[in-house]
Amino acid sequence: MIFRLFLVGCSVVLALGHGAASAGLQIQNWRTPQGTNVLFVETHELPLIDISIDFAAGSAYNDAPKAGLASMTRHMLALGAGGLSDDEIARRFEDVGAQLGGSFDADRAGLSLRTLSSARERDQAIDTFALVLHRPDFATAVLEREKARSIAALKEAMTRPAALADRAFMRALYGEHPYALPSGGQISTISTLTTEDVTAFYRKFYSAANATLAIIGDLDRAAAEKLAERLSAGLPQGPAAAPLPPVKLPEQSITRRIAHPASQSHILLGQPGVKRGDPDYFALYLGNYALGGGGFDSRLVKELRQKRGLVYSASSYFIPQREFGPFELGLQTERSQADQALDVARTTLADYVRDGPSAAELAQAKNNIIGGFPLRLDSNRKILDYLAVIGFYGLPLDYLDTFTGKVAAVTAADIRAAFTRRLRLDALSTVLVAVDNADPPAPAAK
Repeated sequence: MIFRLFLVGCSVVLALGHGAASAGLQIQNWRTPQGTNVLFVETHELPLIDISIDFAAGSAYNDAPKAGLASMTRHMLALGAGGLSDDEIARRFEDVGAQLGGSFDADRAGLSLRTLSSARERDQAIDTFALVLHRPDFATAVLEREKARSIAALKEAMTRPAALADRAFMRALYGEHPYALPSGGQISTISTLTTEDVTAFYRKFYSAANATLAIIGDLDRAAAEKLAERLSAGLPQGPAAAPLPPVKLPEQSITRRIAHPASQSHILLGQPGVKRGDPDYFALYLGNYALGGGGFDSRLVKELRQKRGLVYSASSYFIPQREFGPFELGLQTERSQADQALDVARTTLADYVRDGPSAAELAQAKNNIIGGFPLRLDSNRKILDYLAVIGFYGLPLDYLDTFTGKVAAVTAADIRAAFTRRLRLDALSTVLVAVDNADPPAPAAK
């Protein structure tokens, strides 16, 4: 994916196959008696209900000796609950055409449900969803099976240059901060996990007060309140998770050159960049589209691929998180050209930070972003994702309505100022995998 910032706009389509709704999505917001934050949009265009529930329980909430525990806990939720096996749970959803999903990142862990709104189908789907949320079994035999699978996957990932680059890059950016922890853990930490660990993590972080619930679809406010309270009341009762520690911004550059036999080099450079709700977000988002987020329209692709033929791909993005998420510029190139490609990328970035986008780049970025917004909100499920983000990160309820106006208002001067504030070119972290003149090998990971 070229860029990972959540894209939102003010022209909203509420359901596939139906016309665009008027600007102004009517988001209703309240808290259940147990403390769960709820966001709800009522729409009767299709006989469907979409639900997601997110917890501040992502990989950053692991302790380093238990890296991978957060991911394993989220994964285990649907692998047995209330005495039902994972196959029995799956059949209960399949019998009524319901779909269970999940998500996981550094900040959040969550589950989602899509169900028909007709009574029989809805009730069975929601009953099963509640069972998964409220009564996970965390069976020892299942945990041991999933640990073995995770360890095998980790061993395979560590043979791939992209995975090596990503892990080394996050360590270089974040050091001892929890954002540096690999989401899937490490072999040495996964192998030690017990059912007691998983159960304790669930009870601490899957509490009602630590949850954000998003609902959209074919039900009214009274039914949505009843649903929200049912899901909230069955969760562990406890406080919301403590805030993550602040990210320490880098003071000097770090470069890691990692050996690998691949003929294609993977290069990442960047630093911690932006938080959710940051006042520089719109300037950074729009500016990054012109720099490296706009595919073949972006300056990085033009300079590195079209003009010089140095790379297979080049992109950049900001990932806003609760604390400073990463700015990442990534390249893939022939290993014999790695240093040349890196030099051009650094020069291109420095020129862009100094000068900002040209008038043509700025106009094109605005036109593409604003014109493309309806397609990013053309189904209830896509809108559900944005409701979850708004609720989890405490963004304004009119965030969708005002987004395109704020994008349109950004100037080239705003972009120059924001990039200058957020990026210290003398303190970038750089990781190169599959290059000549690699660093001496580190101790083998366990």
